[in-house]
Amino acid sequence: MPTNIAPVLATEIQTTPVCLMIVTGTGRFEIPWEECSQRLARASDFERSRAELSPSGYGIHWPLIDEDLAVGPLVATCR
Repeated sequence: MPTNIAPVLATEIQTTPVCLMIVTGTGRFEIPWEECSQRLARASDFERSRAELSPSGYGIHWPLIDEDLAVGPLVATCR
């Protein structure tokens, strides 16, 4: 039987030298850079700080390192 699962959407993101913080309707999640992606783990603090949340809240883009990640899978690493 199929189930309808609502997508996880971010309302805000913040970057720190240690992690990516994602705020959703259900809480705040802190994800260490190593758990986000290898590209982000190797990036400089400046490159990571240029993260852009998509208008829909579904994805995050880092233009300086050409990385795009969906919010849902990132938040799922915290559960």
